[in-house]
Amino acid sequence: MQELIRRRRRAGFVGRREELRLFRENFEVPPEDERHRFLFHVHGPAGVGKTSLVREMAQLATDLGALTAYVDDGAQDIPSALAEIAAQCAQQGRTLKSLERALAQHRQRAHEAVVAAAREPAEPDMPSTGSAAMARAGVVGLGMVPVVGALAGAVDADRLALGADRLRARFRSQEDARLVLEPERVLTPVLLDELAGAADTVPWLVLLFDTYERTAPFLDRWLYDVMTTDRYGELPACVVVVTAGQRPLDPDRWDGAADFAAELPLRPFTESEARGLLAAKGVTEEPVVAEVLRLSGRLPVLVSTLAETGPAAPDDVGDPSATAVERFLKWEPDPVRRTAALDCALPRRLDEEIVRAAAGGGGDGPAELYAWLRTMPFVRADRRGAARYHDVVRAPMLRLRRNTAPQLWSSGHTRLAELYGRRRGALEDEFRGTPGRPWTRPEWRALRVEELYHSLCAGPRAALPGALREGIDACRGGTAVAREWARAVTDAAEDTGADHLRSWSDDCRAAFTDERLGALQVLELFLSRAGLDDAGRVAAYNAHGLRLFHLGRLREAIADHERAVALDPGDPWGHHGLAITCRALGEHETALRHLAAADEVVPGAEWVARDRGETYRRMGRPDEALPWLDRAHAIDPREPLTLGSRGQAKFVLGRPREALDDLDRAIDLWPEYAWALARRARVRQALGDLPGALADLDRVHELAPDAPGAHGDRGDILRFADRHEEAVAAYDTALALDPGYAWAWGSRALSLEALNLVQEALASLDEALRADPDYAWAREQKERLTAPGARTSDRPSASPRAT
Repeated sequence: MQELIRRRRRAGFVGRREELRLFRENFEVPPEDERHRFLFHVHGPAGVGKTSLVREMAQLATDLGALTAYVDDGAQDIPSALAEIAAQCAQQGRTLKSLERALAQHRQRAHEAVVAAAREPAEPDMPSTGSAAMARAGVVGLGMVPVVGALAGAVDADRLALGADRLRARFRSQEDARLVLEPERVLTPVLLDELAGAADTVPWLVLLFDTYERTAPFLDRWLYDVMTTDRYGELPACVVVVTAGQRPLDPDRWDGAADFAAELPLRPFTESEARGLLAAKGVTEEPVVAEVLRLSGRLPVLVSTLAETGPAAPDDVGDPSATAVERFLKWEPDPVRRTAALDCALPRRLDEEIVRAAAGGGGDGPAELYAWLRTMPFVRADRRGAARYHDVVRAPMLRLRRNTAPQLWSSGHTRLAELYGRRRGALEDEFRGTPGRPWTRPEWRALRVEELYHSLCAGPRAALPGALREGIDACRGGTAVAREWARAVTDAAEDTGADHLRSWSDDCRAAFTDERLGALQVLELFLSRAGLDDAGRVAAYNAHGLRLFHLGRLREAIADHERAVALDPGDPWGHHGLAITCRALGEHETALRHLAAADEVVPGAEWVARDRGETYRRMGRPDEALPWLDRAHAIDPREPLTLGSRGQAKFVLGRPREALDDLDRAIDLWPEYAWALARRARVRQALGDLPGALADLDRVHELAPDAPGAHGDRGDILRFADRHEEAVAAYDTALALDPGYAWAWGSRALSLEALNLVQEALASLDEALRADPDYAWAREQKERLTAPGARTSDRPSASPRAT
């Protein structure tokens, strides 16, 4: 019967092919080969299929002729684990006689120790220090031996130690005393001798220790010592050990084990593996399969559980959440902590404050509860060190909480949304007076996304309008920022099951397939669907116009901003969008008119004065730009955009020292201000500080590695320093990023000419004209170089470029 059951289990095993391949191929590599692994550690959350894989590994090893032994949490100490190994070896025809005799003797002597301890007087003389410590620490008053384990709670540790003292005198030998008090020291060498004998008759010996999260407290140090030290003797080289538990190997103990151990982290099934298991159990109807995949999270035990019910329609697929949660918390008897574990599944990451908000103040204090959760195998640290539930554990916990306690679900998410709102508000206070919209700040964005997620979970319909309005602001920051906002909607849709959220989630997901146009397409969703009020539509039109501006679709951007102004003539951002777009089109006077209109709506606004000054600067009128930029700076001395623009205007006016002061201040306020760094590099070069200029351009490259302009600027600075070969290399890098960069082709020609490479210089000018047929300067230089009697000393110092 047992053999038939094993065959059926093996026939139903699917997936884990890569893990089995690694395990199988290890037996093709001799132990002397550095590629051979002596230890495989399988780990993953409850229900992920560790036991099934370990049993399959055991069968695979048996098929290869190995002698195998499988130990799980039925073993409560080292002697019982060794007894299980001996029993299974005997079943395979290899009796470990010496070990069996030693184990029998151990059981007898341990029983005698318990009986002697239980019969001691109530107030005996104190035991010796050594035996008391041994009783309490090494064997917990003999509680780590099989017969004693059930009685240890009823026997006082001092009485046990005293009993051991008195027994020691009556033992027939010191070896008997050690066998009772330190069984692993006596039994392990016997095991190793037996394994050495077995190694002469079989090619491999495979020891498998399952449910290691339960047995590691007494097995892990012992196993490490057996494998890596000579404390107990020599372990045959043909032994392969497999451990399987919910946690990775202890990094403190097994540090440096990578050269002889392989970790096999298990994750939920891939979709194809899950479908394979369902097909093997006769579940093939697509709607049913899809529902099983959704509810199970592809966790193997849940896929199998749902398939066993033989569902014929999606409604036949029951929610397995309770089953899953019971598996995850099976070792926790405290009902208060079990409830807290469900409460703390609501947040997506954990700290003490979040635990307090999630649990609502019940049970243990937040510090104790957080510390306890950190010990749970389904709680892990993310890349930033924050604790979070494993996804395959959190999903069924969420469904169970939502379906069985909707009021607790709603109130918990509400408390968490309020906590994140307070954190966001505190961060806004810190940021006050610094540049940038909130959605462009990663730390603020992370808090706002969590706040939105919990708000949507607490009340999906009530919170959606506000969440959509936030989405408009997020889209101003581009596709990557908008995708983070959408993740809050998507995750809330998944965790609440709300159809209206799922509709938005699906449409946003489709929009984000195009990285370049994603934010634009999401804004078009907002504008095409009913639900936005006039203020929302104005914001959406302006954000849509901004995205079009960044895409270079300037005329379309103007149309969007005009729609915004038509809906609300008092909207300053519509006028602002029109101003900067007209300025980019070279329509500077029109831009100034729109800024004047904005000034009527928000008189005295800093950004209006700044953009007026910037517009005059771009018109090549720095003397008219400076008064406006001075006015903007007086309103807000901490605005780096104003300082950057003013610094460049002063530089053009021949005031490089003052320009450097402004640019230094701008960069102090905004260290990632790449434009100001590039401008400061020019100023430093003009002041003779070539190392400082190149350092600024290095920083620009760090901030924008794919920006050709930084490499072009580097080429110019090197050319001005007569380092023409390096300059050509810099221009080449810029042109590799942007082959249509006409200015870089032209400047490159000047360095090539300085190197007396006239034909190459002409070819570079040809490329400049190919990129921009209206590039008059390049045409003039080509005519100069091809004119009779042309001299390289007549070349200009620079090619013209935009200010």
